[in-house]
Amino acid sequence: MRSSQVTIKDIARELGISPSTVSRALKDHPDISPETKKAVNELASELKYQPNAVALSLKHSRSFTLGVIIPETVHYFFSSVISGIEDIAYEAGYNIMICQSNELYSREKSNAQMLYSNRVDGLLVSLAKETTDYTHLRFFHENNIPVVFFDRSTDAFPCDQVIIDDYAAAFKITEYLISRGHKKLIHLSAPQNLDIGYYRKKGFEDALINNGLPFTEDQVFLADKFEMASEIMENLIKKDEIPDGIFAVNDLTALGAMRMLKKYNIAIPGRVGLAGFGNGQNAILTDPPLTTIDQNGYEMGKVAVNLLLKRIKYGLDDFVPEKHIVDTELIIRESTQ
Repeated sequence: MRSSQVTIKDIARELGISPSTVSRALKDHPDISPETKKAVNELASELKYQPNAVALSLKHSRSFTLGVIIPETVHYFFSSVISGIEDIAYEAGYNIMICQSNELYSREKSNAQMLYSNRVDGLLVSLAKETTDYTHLRFFHENNIPVVFFDRSTDAFPCDQVIIDDYAAAFKITEYLISRGHKKLIHLSAPQNLDIGYYRKKGFEDALINNGLPFTEDQVFLADKFEMASEIMENLIKKDEIPDGIFAVNDLTALGAMRMLKKYNIAIPGRVGLAGFGNGQNAILTDPPLTTIDQNGYEMGKVAVNLLLKRIKYGLDDFVPEKHIVDTELIIRESTQ
């Protein structure tokens, strides 16, 4: 008998009892004697019995599976969000299917279609950079499958969101750079079609203006990857247009800038103060360690999946979207001191 084919009927036949007795024993039903429960569970373990997921999903009209779409796994932030999602989901009896869009709209769309085909009970999404059409995600909601956006969200249609206050966090870290004496600041930004790109840039801009410093678009450079930041910094250095302070949209971008500054022996923070966003593990390991914003990704994952499970339990009738703001923290390290 192959373990992949073991059923409740097989266990019942081996023990000479009814399939319903086996089923109740496996569920620890009080009407079944301890001796029978012990015999059933021992044989089930020996035969490597696994419940039929398809049959269970048909019985409960649920797959007990949640879909998760993230832009990239390379960011520590997203891995910490997934940890929060997994801890709550598994405790609630759900499995998760994780997909990576690689920042591509086409990949995000195909991921969504695959997850829908696999009958996920709900979807957690952080948008790809390229995404400006949300039809593939609205489709879930229209078919009574709840969707919760986290980190990268949209207001293009009514939806649940779990985010941080990107504007306030960017304002805070920029103002801290100014307080350390940095006046000639630049921002390495994300695409402006993303809320995180728009609000982090806006926080940077308003912090400068509120502190009596000039702001122009020339102080903003589209660079949200390590390689892009390195290239931009090298160009600025060669043109002798070195800023004295840099606020990067994420930690990897900040590290790209740091790499080039160190290559040309430009002191951090003596000549240039440098701050990132995300508080990934690399932020501690760099020389000097990086000042950054802790986004509390683990907590964001927990809040997002709890909201999704609530939607699954109570349905989408009379749907009123919720927006949850997760707290952030300014982490001060040697790159700005």
